[in-house]
Amino acid sequence: MAKQAGIIKLKGTIGDIAFYKSADGHMARFKGGVDGKRIATDPAFQRTRENGAEFGRAGKGGKLLRNSMQVMMQQAKDPKVVSRLTTQLLAIIKTDAISMRGERNLTEGELGFLNGFEFNANSPLSTTLVTPFSVRYDRATGAVGLTLEAYNPKVQIAAPTGATHYKLSCGVSELDFEAQTSLFKTVTTGILPYQNAEVAVTDLEVNITADSTLSVVQALSIEFYQEVNGTMYSLQNGAYNAMAVVQVAQSA
Repeated sequence: MAKQAGIIKLKGTIGDIAFYKSADGHMARFKGGVDGKRIATDPAFQRTRENGAEFGRAGKGGKLLRNSMQVMMQQAKDPKVVSRLTTQLLAIIKTDAISMRGERNLTEGELGFLNGFEFNANSPLSTTLVTPFSVRYDRATGAVGLTLEAYNPKVQIAAPTGATHYKLSCGVSELDFEAQTSLFKTVTTGILPYQNAEVAVTDLEVNITADSTLSVVQALSIEFYQEVNGTMYSLQNGAYNAMAVVQVAQSA
């Protein structure tokens, strides 16, 4: 594919060239490809079908996770989060050492490799919040928690210019990749002032299903606000908000 140059940008098809807009700008590429029916039946495309099946599972898994965490994610994401998450989950599917090629899945893959995934690559949690924290999960009781050590916001939170307040949120998704169902719970600190004063040890905990055998993904996010005449406004439409996976528990 090639990037369109010049003042006039095209959309649509002219001859064998398709013009379209993507996250990378206005692009152009040649039309063509193998007939879909042949791909679905020809033995020569067996590997293609296997790859397609696993890519499809990665896409569905990513959609399930995104939908379950939509409440948090809609405040902290970048334009390419869908493709980045799909790529990461496809890599996890390929770690499935039990299933046949084409049948590999997330349940049997090393889901722990999702830990640390940043939902907003333009504002990583790893560099925005440098406060030490620990996570925990008791599968027997369903208690999922996160504890932040005492911290000074002005020192240990890299807030964007203009921020007067911030909010930390902890969300947990219990995921059934086979049935495409999920359970989500979240808890927040509430909106706090961004000031040069120590904040005591903060404990955030939610409860999901006790004795669950499903995969569990925990995420932590930080949102920034600006107070104007007593009203809180999301700073820069959330462009500087950060969110990342901080704990993953493989299905039991």
